[in-house]
Amino acid sequence: MAAMASDAQLFEEDFRVEKISDPKYDRVDRITCTSADGQTQMALDINKELFPCAIGDNLHVVIATSLALDGTKDDERGWRDASKVGGGEATLADMFEYVCYGKIYRFDDADNGQNIKCYTSFGGLLMSLDGPYKKLTPLRVDNVYLLVKKV
Repeated sequence: MAAMASDAQLFEEDFRVEKISDPKYDRVDRITCTSADGQTQMALDINKELFPCAIGDNLHVVIATSLALDGTKDDERGWRDASKVGGGEATLADMFEYVCYGKIYRFDDADNGQNIKCYTSFGGLLMSLDGPYKKLTPLRVDNVYLLVKKV
C-alpha cells in the first residue's frame, strides 16, 4: 500500500523556517524556508491561527496528488470527500498538521536551466519553491495537496 501512496507524492522535503515576514494580514504569515540539504527555497503563506510557525522550526513538507493512502486519484471520488473515504478511513492528511488544496499555476527557469521555480496558489495563499530542476519537475501537474507538519 505504501508504495502506491508514494506514487501520489510528487515532492517530499524537510525545511527550516529562516524568516517570517512582517504581517500584512491578521491571520497570514509568509514564511521563508530552506531545505535540509540547502538546495531548495520555499516561501509559503500560512494561516498563522491554524499553524503558527517560528524562526528555527523544522517542517516536513509533502506535495501530493491524492490524500488516499493507496494512491487512488481524488478525481475518482472528489477531493472534498477525502475525509469520508470508506466511512472514515485514514488518509495522508491524518499524518499532518496543516493541509491545503491548490493549483500549480506557473514555472520559471532559473540559473541556466539548473533550477526552476514553481508557483502554487491555495485559495489565495501562495507558495513558491525554488530548487533543482530534477527535484521540482514532478510538480508539473495542475492540482495538488500541500501537507505540512513540524518535526
